[in-house]
Amino acid sequence: MRESIALLIKTAGMFHRYLDKKVSHTGVFPTQHRLLMELDRNPACAQMELAEKFGVSAAAITVSLKKLEKGGYIVRQTDRTDNRVNHVEITEKGKDVVRRSLRIFAETDGLFFEGFSEEELERFFGFLCRVKENMERAEKAVSEDRKKKGEEGKE
Repeated sequence: MRESIALLIKTAGMFHRYLDKKVSHTGVFPTQHRLLMELDRNPACAQMELAEKFGVSAAAITVSLKKLEKGGYIVRQTDRTDNRVNHVEITEKGKDVVRRSLRIFAETDGLFFEGFSEEELERFFGFLCRVKENMERAEKAVSEDRKKKGEEGKE
């Protein structure tokens, strides 16, 4: 089992490094591609929504958005009814990056699963879903255990 986990982690790392190299010519950092794709799917999204969606701080999102705005990939506008809220929209330049990235991702997916039959892909997907479910259960149990121990420590 340990070898399988190590191989999965190593393969995931290789996959990400390959993608990083393939998208590096777009002018956008690899992590910013996810932001642009979300903005393409969810026009005029609020900055706080993005922070929540990606599980990062508002400050981290602000730094990424400033870089994207400076590059002309997005525009930010203050909400007319609430000055505390900034809406973010993707520009045509940003949409172009998304289109190119989607082509790169599709090509990479093809390479990743080259030589697999449909049946093998379905089985592989099923295995990964079960692994994910196992980890979600384990993570939830650890969180509940920590919460329980934290409450006991207060008594």
